[in-house]
Amino acid sequence: MIVKQRKVPLTILKLRILARRLPSNHPKMSSIINDLKKREAGYKGECSIDFPLSFLEPKSHFIFHDLRLQDQSRFFQMDTLIVTKKFALIIEVKNITGMIYFDHHFNQLIRTKDGVESAFPDPLIQVSRQESQLQNWFLEYGFPALPILSLIVISNPQTIIRTSPENRRLHDKVIHRDALSAKIKQLEKSMTKTILDDKTLKKAVRVINKQHIEADFSILERYKLTGSDLIKGMVCDNCNSHQLFRRQGTWICNQCGLASKDAHIQALRDYFYLIGPTITNRQLRDFLNIPSASTATRVLQSLNLTSSGVNKGRVYSLFFDE
Repeated sequence: MIVKQRKVPLTILKLRILARRLPSNHPKMSSIINDLKKREAGYKGECSIDFPLSFLEPKSHFIFHDLRLQDQSRFFQMDTLIVTKKFALIIEVKNITGMIYFDHHFNQLIRTKDGVESAFPDPLIQVSRQESQLQNWFLEYGFPALPILSLIVISNPQTIIRTSPENRRLHDKVIHRDALSAKIKQLEKSMTKTILDDKTLKKAVRVINKQHIEADFSILERYKLTGSDLIKGMVCDNCNSHQLFRRQGTWICNQCGLASKDAHIQALRDYFYLIGPTITNRQLRDFLNIPSASTATRVLQSLNLTSSGVNKGRVYSLFFDE
């Protein structure tokens, strides 16, 4: 049973919007596009395990995707967590192409592709740390000491996995995507002791879901940008032009002629993710390139937003849930 559904990560949403709102020749654009491609490749890899997970019995496997919990003052995030009566399983997905070599002497992952070697942090260290943090989390919330297991899943079936001859137990931790469901069934057979009864399992699932805290951050601060770096105004869905004007309650694209009643909603969504969840009449006029305060007021009133303050001090609350 999928308790926490997978959705597009907030970082990807913000990067996509930022890339659309920056001039193409902006000096930070190449870095942002590269980061976006890496994040999207990682998300694609995470989505690839949905099919093998669909073979698990839904009544006995409780699945959480993109889960972020707090262990004391530290947060830890897991691509996927599966909780059963016998164990909890952390799944870390890596979408890496080429040939990968697990170097256990120097604790690094080396990727060779097109004759070029690149080093990555060792995911074995990552999942080991997550195991410890999740164990502490269960104890902190008063649950029995549930065995915590982990797997590193390589999502690309053409990726070659190698290590040194003495690192014989790597296959217990690192598998290809297509072997995932069989590996989980193997783990279930090896774990004979039931730790959680039905009542405790349901409580654990409920508390885990409730204690998830999504990471939020300022994408502008991350790349040392300000609102002045952004392209203002509405964006045409047809030609991506920012040259829209309002006529009789409709936004018209000056470049391709497309008419839209709600182009301002997409623009306010961009504002929400890039700048923040509150907006004033003046800020709306600035971001949407609307010269008239009365037009801005009508736009805000049409959205039925909650607000506080009066007159020029009125602040409206935005909310977009993807």
